[in-house]
Amino acid sequence: MEKKNNDSENINFSVRTDLAIEATELIISESEAKNKENQEENTENQDLDGIEISEENINENIKLTKVRITNKNGEKSTGKPIGNYITIESPSMKENDTFTHEEIIKVLSENIADLAKLKKMSLILVVGLGNRYVTPDALGPLVISKILVTRHITDSLPEEIDDAVRGVSAISPGVMGITGIETGEIIKGICESIHPDLIIAVDALAARKTERINSTIQMSDTGISPGSGVGNRRMALNKETLGIPVIAIGVPTVVDAATLINDTMDKVLNEMSLKAKKGGEFYKMLQTLDKEEKYNLIYEILTPCDGNMFVTPKEVDAVVKRLANIISNGINIALHPAISKEDINRYFN
Repeated sequence: MEKKNNDSENINFSVRTDLAIEATELIISESEAKNKENQEENTENQDLDGIEISEENINENIKLTKVRITNKNGEKSTGKPIGNYITIESPSMKENDTFTHEEIIKVLSENIADLAKLKKMSLILVVGLGNRYVTPDALGPLVISKILVTRHITDSLPEEIDDAVRGVSAISPGVMGITGIETGEIIKGICESIHPDLIIAVDALAARKTERINSTIQMSDTGISPGSGVGNRRMALNKETLGIPVIAIGVPTVVDAATLINDTMDKVLNEMSLKAKKGGEFYKMLQTLDKEEKYNLIYEILTPCDGNMFVTPKEVDAVVKRLANIISNGINIALHPAISKEDINRYFN
């Protein structure tokens, strides 16, 4: 994850999250606060124009949420392109819970297949974004190491299994700090050479809530901007730039330090307001700050140390490997539905 230096005097308030579910939660909470302040009840939520949300509890451990951005208004309010966003949440995702992992893989593969709408002879390119040498950013490369690639052997497969296998290629292009080449330029060159029908891009993301770190998988059919989770804007990988559909799959592995402290401050202020009838002057001052002022205050305090700091759990090494196994199996089963997970895993350690 490459760092981008920002001028603290020109900070635009934006809670950093790659998750559409969190963007919509912010809109809903802000709208409810606005209605409460205006003492309005049963008022139609104009802020949700262009946003459709549905939720389903698969079981007691797995929740599936679908967010659909339908127009420019929804795109503007969420900061997410028009399209479909599917989120799988499970606290057991980061644990060594084999049974729940099997269920997550099943849900993941089904939703990848729904987004992909693949034909029998489709050629798919799976791209693992990120830096394999930085653990929180190594999800993409780790997934690529477990993808069943078949493009080089499809012509020589026997007829009895030919129908069970699609042509799949995979690559982990690295980051520009190592290669000196834009990831988008590398992928575009490959597309011009092998002409895939679909790209599946896997990357580490950033969340605003710590409980979603390493316990959430997001899929979308809108593509992805490599490095956007840590503030690095690179060439987007989407249908507009590459000419073919791009499905993005990601897991939030980090949270922005300023956002984390901002949320912690909110909790402290809430506790103070419950336990004290009258706070001190500093407390009263903090209560008068709006979200932008408070975020900028925290950012400026952090800047002498590192204003662009991200936080990840200490057990991220083991967790990222588990997540890579879940996502790679989900992709493999979605692309080769007639082959079982056990058959696929025979080829990997």
